[in-house]
Amino acid sequence: MDRRTFISSAVGLGATALLCGCARLSPSDLAATALPQASLGPLPVTAPGPQVIPFDAGRIVRQGVPSGPIYGLPEGSKDIVAWTVDDGFNSDVTVAYAEFVRDSGIRMSFFVCGKAESWANAAPILRPLVESGQVQMANHTHMHSNLLNLSDGQIQADLMENHEIIRGLFGVDAKPYFRPPFGFYDDRVAAAAAGVGYTVPVLWNATLSDSGEIPPPTLMQFADRYMKADNIVLGHANAWPVTTLYPQLLRILEDRNLMAVTLNDVYGA
Repeated sequence: MDRRTFISSAVGLGATALLCGCARLSPSDLAATALPQASLGPLPVTAPGPQVIPFDAGRIVRQGVPSGPIYGLPEGSKDIVAWTVDDGFNSDVTVAYAEFVRDSGIRMSFFVCGKAESWANAAPILRPLVESGQVQMANHTHMHSNLLNLSDGQIQADLMENHEIIRGLFGVDAKPYFRPPFGFYDDRVAAAAAGVGYTVPVLWNATLSDSGEIPPPTLMQFADRYMKADNIVLGHANAWPVTTLYPQLLRILEDRNLMAVTLNDVYGA
């Protein structure tokens, strides 16, 4: 099967805050250039390549559904990490993520922004993984707006429009987990979201800093720094560099004996 890769080019590193995610995107960002096609063959996830640590529920101290926001995983479980992926503003990158999850067996949570057509393109790959529990879908709003600037009714309408898109594409109820775009929310936003069943804002304490295009070595530096036990790692399906680094990212998890989990694996819903 043809897989997606990239043509090497000089890329600049924008001004990105250390834990900044979902940076504001311009119309040109949303019309990202499709990745060129090339045959890479299957991912090297069998010996002697990097391995996914097999899922073992016995390593998790299971918690109840949180009553408020979460920034990281609760302590007490054994070497687990939640790799979460936002947005989906590049269809090729989103499909590449779906293929990576399918081919490697890694568990992952996707925060879907419903206005991005990429989720419909990736749905045939992802839906069986969602049904098996390997992949979890959560709500990242439909329009990717700063919720602080919306009325309560607008917040609820936006979340529920996205809710129905997730249900239609993947057959699941994404409640109670949502991620406010840019991480911007306050008590009013949280209350409005809770009014339609989205009671758990999911933030993060680790990031790949790839909401836009950054050089692959820089992305790997962030991965090395932040892919650690009990972290919620924020990534994005927006730009090509991550699609070239899946084996290296798996290697970090393997070398650190980190088992990837979904939010439902830890908290249930």
